[in-house]
Amino acid sequence: MLPDWLSALRQSLRAGHAAVLVSVARTQGSAPRDAGTTMLVDATCCADTIGGGHLEFEAIREARAMLGCTSPVPRILRYNLGARLGQCCGGVVWLLFEQIPASDAPAWEARWAPIEAGNALERRLDAGASASSWALGAARQTRARLEGEASAWRFEQTLVAEDFPVYLFGAGHVARALVRQMLPLGAAITWVDTRDDGFDGQADLDGLHRLAPGRLRTQLTDTPEAEVAQAPAGSFFIIMTHSHALDFSLCEAVFRRRDFAYFGLIGSDTKRASFEGRLKARGLPPERLGELTCPIGIPGIPGKAPAEIALAVGAELMQVRYAHQLLKQAGQASRPHNTLLPE
Repeated sequence: MLPDWLSALRQSLRAGHAAVLVSVARTQGSAPRDAGTTMLVDATCCADTIGGGHLEFEAIREARAMLGCTSPVPRILRYNLGARLGQCCGGVVWLLFEQIPASDAPAWEARWAPIEAGNALERRLDAGASASSWALGAARQTRARLEGEASAWRFEQTLVAEDFPVYLFGAGHVARALVRQMLPLGAAITWVDTRDDGFDGQADLDGLHRLAPGRLRTQLTDTPEAEVAQAPAGSFFIIMTHSHALDFSLCEAVFRRRDFAYFGLIGSDTKRASFEGRLKARGLPPERLGELTCPIGIPGIPGKAPAEIALAVGAELMQVRYAHQLLKQAGQASRPHNTLLPE
């Protein structure tokens, strides 16, 4: 998943318009967004958010003022998130403002394909420099760091398209609601059904594709188990087809793997017990049954409407995703921040 601001930058530059990147360079205490969060501001619109509220209003005003300058120099501004700013977070945010001129369009055109192919985008900006240096790299973790003092600071940022592959089997009402829930959250969804009319409703489907261009793939197939086998490691599998027999066959296919991030099956405790008995009879080690989530969805949302079920399931997927991200970060060495920062 690449952030919306990057797509918006592409559109602005191709249209011959300059834009300003507003990046959260560092936070201290409670803040609405983490370091590295970036939004784009051009003359007519904004993409992404640094947290909303009066902080964002002030950031947009500052960015639009920068657009009016002929040779703007990148700058960092410090914001106390207190009563004077009309916010009550109580923390501190350092925002970096940098204009990307329309003349940079050729350099960015050369970057799009490698970025979309999975290369990391690495940024470095030193105090007094006229612009960031941007490079393509092989890093696998998004990060951002501001260090130094008011007259000699350095900002480094690495942007990585984070994988969030979701394989959804079944195109019923709950599945459609879940697709709407997960696309805005960055999921790259492969949506599989075996029925010829499984994806009927072209207008609705077109709207879902517009919601997240390039991140929804629909697949009509007589062999959905093959999609399980071809999925990348770390995939999220959700099974909710029209057929219990097909659900069971897909469960067997997922259990042949040991590298998934999540494996969920829609159904009741009774359905789970029935499937467990059949799986054990077919040789599945009992200790692996805990890898299956059924019923699915976070507790406390008992509603049966498709949108309610999708909300509960979507929340569970995000919990698992963040848990995996934290495990990746655990134990990684980190340097302490220099406490002298731009005021």
